[in-house]
Amino acid sequence: MMGQEKVDSERWRVLAILCAAVVLSFSTWFSAAAIAPEISREWTLSPAAAGWLTNGVQLGFVIGALLASLFNLPDIIRMNRLMAASAALAAVANAALLVEPGPTLAIVSRLATGFALAGVYPPALKLVSTWFVTGRGLAFAGVIGAITAGSSLPHLFRGAMTAVHWQSVVALASLASLASMILFLVFAREGPYPLGKAVFDPRQIGRVLRDRDVALVNLGYLGHMWELYAMWAWLLAYLSAALQAMKGASLPNPSLLTFTAVAAGVAGCFAGGLLSDRFGRTATTAGMMLASGSCALLIGFVFNGPEWLLVLVVVVWGITIIGDSAQFSAAVTELADRAYVGTALSLQMGMGFALTIGMIWLMPQLANWLGGWQWTFSILAIGPFIGAAAMLALRRRPAAVKLANGRR
Repeated sequence: MMGQEKVDSERWRVLAILCAAVVLSFSTWFSAAAIAPEISREWTLSPAAAGWLTNGVQLGFVIGALLASLFNLPDIIRMNRLMAASAALAAVANAALLVEPGPTLAIVSRLATGFALAGVYPPALKLVSTWFVTGRGLAFAGVIGAITAGSSLPHLFRGAMTAVHWQSVVALASLASLASMILFLVFAREGPYPLGKAVFDPRQIGRVLRDRDVALVNLGYLGHMWELYAMWAWLLAYLSAALQAMKGASLPNPSLLTFTAVAAGVAGCFAGGLLSDRFGRTATTAGMMLASGSCALLIGFVFNGPEWLLVLVVVVWGITIIGDSAQFSAAVTELADRAYVGTALSLQMGMGFALTIGMIWLMPQLANWLGGWQWTFSILAIGPFIGAAAMLALRRRPAAVKLANGRR
């Protein structure tokens, strides 16, 4: 057993390396979404088909996460090896786009990419937990921030290389994921506080659904997920239309602005962790969702400028839309019966990412029906407003004292 001082020093080094690896591996998540306009033109994709370049990742992730939990892979395979193998698979699946396979095989490659990344995200959280007994909320926020930063990277690649063909964006994302494989394999190791098994047991789903406190947390999480990935997936389309509508706009290209908005969420993740520890889980999540839902409503009003206000709204949206994410998982671990916490976490993640599939599909349909992107994001406000109401209802329940060491 390590001495406490050595553990305190080592855990931050492991967290930093782990987060760097997560950033690199998750650059494959939106690598196709960042180049969707170019691929759509070359392959003559409809907006609905283009949406599946992102939805394929979402569906693959749901399948992969549930299977990994069902077979308890993080306990069967050493977590650093599982994450390294998953990052390698994500790199290969993403690189399949370089052979220009056409719409059907491209969607299959995106399914495989999401399936692979399910072997990175949940194990990364579990590995962090073996190092952090205290400060776990902030450590979780670091991992979610890394996922956010990684998701924004393809937009940076695209924005920084406007004169370069889209294949370069795909190649860079795959190379980044291969680099993460090395970091996972060589540097990521489990800490001195191992966790018990937390597996998905379908027989326990009924118990989870009947738990009123956990149900309120899940409703809050669903409200959060209703908005999150639909905004991340289609913000580039909205900003491209907005900058085109503003004649003589001096803003950077839409890819760089999309990167700025999504990457700003890293600050939101850390802010959410700190605020949750200080003011409570329900207060933080409800506040973040009320702010992000308001941005979803305001974004339509700044479509035609002024430019500074458009930038302000999208950056605030990028910060608040992800800042509450880690707190829903933390709340489940605090409220659910220990006998079925693994099932509760897997069910929460499965329901949330399944919901994103419908929302990502819906957005271009709604934009087509409305005649453009200006007011399309307004529908996203529904989710966070309902989610905020659920978390405020939880705040009034006796069980809320279990949250964040008594901070509701």
